[in-house]
Amino acid sequence: MEIVIASSNYIHYSKTISLCIDESAKDRGTGIARRTPEYISKKMRNGNSVIALENDKFAGFCYIEVWGHGNYVAHSGLIVSPEFRGQGLAKKIKKTVFELSLEKYPGAKIFGITTGQAVMKINYELGYKPVHFSELTDDPEFWKGCQTCKNYDVLTRTERSMCLCTGMLHDPNQAKKTQTNTTNKETK
Repeated sequence: MEIVIASSNYIHYSKTISLCIDESAKDRGTGIARRTPEYISKKMRNGNSVIALENDKFAGFCYIEVWGHGNYVAHSGLIVSPEFRGQGLAKKIKKTVFELSLEKYPGAKIFGITTGQAVMKINYELGYKPVHFSELTDDPEFWKGCQTCKNYDVLTRTERSMCLCTGMLHDPNQAKKTQTNTTNKETK
């Protein structure tokens, strides 16, 4: 399995990825925002996505969104093709996109919203913590991305304070403080 930072060389997979996201939303019966092939292509062109391939066959994908003038980064569109599920691929993709985020946007808070228990577990293992939506970006453009989700009415009725998704946040500055405090305690 090959997991790489996607570029314009991978745009021909955009339609397959978009369809995979749509099918997953139907199968799960939960809210997953739709992403067009054009939108996915844009993420590939700007080096803000990761793709997994098995012998040139699409296996998985995830992309980065930048919000709040670079203060927040969201991981979105995590998808694994059905035939590659249950093999730990989502975790590998998420770890790769997490490392890419830390490299490209040092100091930015990294967040995601999800209804998926598996994604919540992966996020937790990467150092994310569940948070109230008020701790996520207040950029209205981010929340517009939720419009194609079947649960969007919940989000709007609550004035973006809650939904069926769980918000999870990794604050690299908080992680550094925790690591420093732990190191200081160990040296005493």
